[in-house]
Amino acid sequence: MSDWGSPAGLEPDLQPPVANVIAESLSVILKSVLTALLVLWLPHWGLYIFSLAQLFYTTILVLCYVIYFTKLLGSPESPKQQTLPVSRMTDLLPNVVRNKAFVNWKEAKLTWSFFKQSFLKQILTEGERYVMTFLNVLNFGDQGPILLRSYCLYVLLLAINGVTECFTFAAMSKEEVDRYNFTMLGLSSSFLVLSYLLTRWCGSVGFILANCFNMAIRITQSLSFIHRYYQKSPHRPLAGLYLSPVLLGTFAVSGGITGVSEVFLCCDQGWPARLAHIAVGTFCLGATLGTVFLTETKLIHFLRTQLGVSRLADKMT
Repeated sequence: MSDWGSPAGLEPDLQPPVANVIAESLSVILKSVLTALLVLWLPHWGLYIFSLAQLFYTTILVLCYVIYFTKLLGSPESPKQQTLPVSRMTDLLPNVVRNKAFVNWKEAKLTWSFFKQSFLKQILTEGERYVMTFLNVLNFGDQGPILLRSYCLYVLLLAINGVTECFTFAAMSKEEVDRYNFTMLGLSSSFLVLSYLLTRWCGSVGFILANCFNMAIRITQSLSFIHRYYQKSPHRPLAGLYLSPVLLGTFAVSGGITGVSEVFLCCDQGWPARLAHIAVGTFCLGATLGTVFLTETKLIHFLRTQLGVSRLADKMT
């Protein structure tokens, strides 16, 4: 391992996405370690443990970014430093400028818009936790294979929403953000109600289904915005969501094979049958990944390009 000279190697030569991943990973790892240690040593602290761990996570994350930008702003020869709107770290702090208004109302309104958006997004993202905490409608003792299956669908929707919503919020104007806040208010309310109802009816599976519904609505909103954004452009980025028929067929065949394997080999037939079931799943996974490699050429090219950039950055450091 090279001598990076800062937490997690947050050198200014790293690509911003790489630095972001490193900062997030380091913060999550240290947060998890602190949580585990406090649970073992001070279990009577209860919820204080998770509160302290969250504060620790935020502190480490902010510290990583401060170190990154301090080193970046201290390297005038860096091309990335020349594109930043600030020249030193103190420019990021609040300050009073003579002969100018104490509050920049244009920026204040923009900040208020993003605050409302962040608040509503917090409800959309983690609102079900408050429902489960205060209403006590979920018992995690009934977890099983069906819960994992429904969670796989949720992970798929998470992946799509992460990309589409990121572009949507980056491309929206202030007025569009304000209008979208009202939409998010309605989504938040419906999501919380649906979380309560589905969890009462379906248990832990209803909890996942409510999140799937939430993600599906958010994806629909983002896709609608992206479609309008590129309507007069020759570019069609949404075409990347279409999968090849061969890959869809592979998904269906793999699902059918593993379903049959589960009936005949899992999970009361002894360890040899279980190992055979795992082998069948491994074979289906390999066939699916091989089909992805052969059919999703653009995705493979993108991954190779990104990995090449990361390796080049590592060599330069």
